[in-house]
Amino acid sequence: MRYSKRIRQFILASVAGLALYFSPIVAEESLAAEKEDITAVELKESAKQYLGVPYRYGGTSENGFDCSGFVLTVYKELGIKLPRTSSSMFSVGEKVSKDELQPGDLVFFNTSGSGISHVGIYYGDGKFIHSQTGKGVSITELDDKWYWGDRYVGAKRVAKVQLVAKAD
Repeated sequence: MRYSKRIRQFILASVAGLALYFSPIVAEESLAAEKEDITAVELKESAKQYLGVPYRYGGTSENGFDCSGFVLTVYKELGIKLPRTSSSMFSVGEKVSKDELQPGDLVFFNTSGSGISHVGIYYGDGKFIHSQTGKGVSITELDDKWYWGDRYVGAKRVAKVQLVAKAD
């Protein structure tokens, strides 16, 4: 009897491990249910309301955000599900070149020297909004010579954002 209990525990642990391993695939499938009527104005307003909220590692609320927690919260308000971490977010969506960026595209950076470690939301006019250590939620130049420009890795489009406001 003891032997079969160990086998069940092993199988359960294996299934849990596989579920964690394949979670980015599940996250990508959840994007299929995205809202398609988001405007750039709605996106910017949703993100801008958090300007000045402090940085907090692991944060996902107005008490403090980390970079991916901020992005996750903004998109959740707009009805779009994203994975929790910046590296997982990089595994979803459609790749976008820097010269084709549109408001709402996710922009990714390597700040640690070991892959994707920061994410923000492209705001337009060469700027992105993000939560960063020491400054919290702020708007920054994408090609900032002092820091962000050299650490830019790429961008992904995870939502169809209309560039003009909808007429009522």
